Amino acid sequence: MGRTEIRIGGLGGQGVILSGMIVGKAASIFAGRHATLIQAFGPEARGSACSAQVTVADAPIGYPYVKNPDVLVVLSRDAYAQFAPSLKPDGMLLYEEEMVSLADHPLPPGVKAYGIPATRFAEELGRRLVLSMVMVGFVAGVTRLLTVDAFEKAVVDSVPRGTEDLNLRAFRKGYEFGTGCVPV
Repeated sequence: MGRTEIRIGGLGGQGVILSGMIVGKAASIFAGRHATLIQAFGPEARGSACSAQVTVADAPIGYPYVKNPDVLVVLSRDAYAQFAPSLKPDGMLLYEEEMVSLADHPLPPGVKAYGIPATRFAEELGRRLVLSMVMVGFVAGVTRLLTVDAFEKAVVDSVPRGTEDLNLRAFRKGYEFGTGCVPV
């Protein structure tokens, strides 16, 4: 498997940092791989730009910063505008299709783009707040980076007590959609 660099971008309150933490935890604690997480966010609690950089590797990671991600996950139009140009050619873009328009910025050559109506799925589950779990499931389903079991254990270990069932349902909704998704 080697090394996979992932950048997740969106707005504060969308669960961007939590998503990065879950991917890293799934890799390092529940899949026995190496992982790093770098996070960046604005001073506002909600609504400001934020991002998470996650590196997953089979060997120790000497440089944790993600310059040109293999996988870019975006939850907002601004995150797409900011990070899409840095995506590796032949990389993978996963995006919230009701918040991001691919027509806004060209993608590097060979990029495969996969969209999901994650916010709508979260609302159908009764809590818009689980948008990030839908996206983590989507990442798991499309990339097949780690086992679904490792991701599910990381979700349960990372969410507040009493919300595990809802968060797992959201994760599974995204995962199921991702396993059958074809690039746009």
